[in-house]
Amino acid sequence: MRSRRRNRRLKLADGSRRMRAAMVVLSLLMLVIGGRLLQLQGLDGAAYAAQGEGTRLRTKVLPAERGQITDRNGTQLAYNVETREIYADPRLIPQDKRAQIAEVLSTELQLPYSDVMLAMMVDGAYSPIASNVEPSVAQKIVTTTIDEQSLNALGIGSNRTQKRIYPSTTTGGQIVGFVGRDGNGLAGIEQSFDAILAGQEGKLVYEASPSGAMIPAGIQQETPAEPGASVQLTINSDLQYLVQNAVDAYQQTSGATATSAVVLDAKSGQVVAMYGTPGYDPTNPGASNPDDLANPAISQVLEPGSINKVTTIGPALDQGIVTPDTVLTVPGSIPVADVIVNDAWVHGNVEFTVTGILAKSSNVGTLMINKKLSKEGFYAALQKFGIGQKTGIELPAESPGILAPRDKWSGSQVGNVPIGQGVSLTPLQMATVYQAIANDGVRIPPRIVESTTEPDGTTKKVATPEPVNVMSASAAEDLRGMLEAVVNEGTGGAGAVPGYRVGGKTGTGQRANPQTGGYAGGGYYHTFVGMAPIEDPKYVVAIAVTDPNVAVQGGAAPLFSTVMGQVLQGAGVPPSSSTAPKYTLTVD
Repeated sequence: MRSRRRNRRLKLADGSRRMRAAMVVLSLLMLVIGGRLLQLQGLDGAAYAAQGEGTRLRTKVLPAERGQITDRNGTQLAYNVETREIYADPRLIPQDKRAQIAEVLSTELQLPYSDVMLAMMVDGAYSPIASNVEPSVAQKIVTTTIDEQSLNALGIGSNRTQKRIYPSTTTGGQIVGFVGRDGNGLAGIEQSFDAILAGQEGKLVYEASPSGAMIPAGIQQETPAEPGASVQLTINSDLQYLVQNAVDAYQQTSGATATSAVVLDAKSGQVVAMYGTPGYDPTNPGASNPDDLANPAISQVLEPGSINKVTTIGPALDQGIVTPDTVLTVPGSIPVADVIVNDAWVHGNVEFTVTGILAKSSNVGTLMINKKLSKEGFYAALQKFGIGQKTGIELPAESPGILAPRDKWSGSQVGNVPIGQGVSLTPLQMATVYQAIANDGVRIPPRIVESTTEPDGTTKKVATPEPVNVMSASAAEDLRGMLEAVVNEGTGGAGAVPGYRVGGKTGTGQRANPQTGGYAGGGYYHTFVGMAPIEDPKYVVAIAVTDPNVAVQGGAAPLFSTVMGQVLQGAGVPPSSSTAPKYTLTVD
């Protein structure tokens, strides 16, 4: 029996079931996508928006205007003017317009065409082309069009910058100092007062297009720059000019290799003028030897010679050990420890008054008086005069000079320090020693800054330094008379100033020879420090001259006479109305 074959019918998929499955899958997919969109737009939207915005925001530094520096009368010695820097963004410069752009920049900036082309072809987004460009020139450049596109749109931009101007050039240059390319002070007042002169930079945060250009309607947040304060100095720029010219002329004719001058107000101790050769122009300090960018008046130390004799005679007068008319029998030489000290000229016993000892600059007589002082008392007097310590003047790189501790003195120093050897001072320190004598025995540490003024006009006077009582007013008065005798009847005749009564002291010190370790072949230092008018001193002038070979004719006294005369006349000080008395130097 043949079996019957049953035909099986194929079932087609249930359409409704397939549709439902597809809908489930699609719903799940939409749910995932929706959730992700919710996360992106809702939960993380602010973060992503901020990130996107951040990529469009640029920050530009807004330079602060540096404060000005003026002399005591308000004459500008340093100030800023607004300038522009021209730069290129080589990424944005069309290659086919490069030559045209370079031609425009070369013409307007007066730069070699090849230099401009090279600047536009470097890698990166920023390539400086020119600095210190006049704002009007910069504006003309960035708005110049090529094929109806401005140079600014073609990758050439400008930044606001500042340029430091020194209108007096070398006059007061060592005092004012200079700034570097970044605008920071590198010398002088520019360095020591950099923090208040500099001000505070501002910033501009702006929204930029992909090309880097500012979007006019975009985000712009500006923090304005805060200008720096101004600094007023105590110097008189007119007198400073006269002093510098006198010093330069003297050095050229004397054969000296270095010369310094310091002028102080006798009552306040303030610096009126200060200069040491060769000086430099702060507008272009790179043209000078780096070794010449210091201020020798505060950094050069030298053995002062006989001007230091007042540090013995002043305390002896103050303590009543001697009077100007005390008579001493002074031989031609004297033993001190292991050395014999001689006078500069050969003589037998001379009956010198103390005035005569100073006027004729007797080493032996000075040491005889010094022996009457205690060791500790003499050393304390040196310190009161400011020797061996910085004056505290508001300038960088001041030297304290050299004064060995008293317990370290050798036998030769005992005999040398009272006459200005074995001790070293700066020209400023020499001036401040004599300022104490001129100011009735009170030393006022010298200062060169009068005041500072904030941008809002608030002026702050610099605090007066603590005075130092060096000797009594009567002792200082006696000593001033003895210094007048030095000029009128002693070794300082070349320091006289016609029409004025002057007191001062000459000095000659041996210069150490670094090649031998001794004085032989080292040359000399010549000094002169004095005051005028002696009856009521207005100014103190210190002169220091370096001579590598032989004694400069006349020493430092002729330059003192020139400088003091110019200062007195320039300041309008009337000539002396009284006549100098006759001083007794020796007795029979």
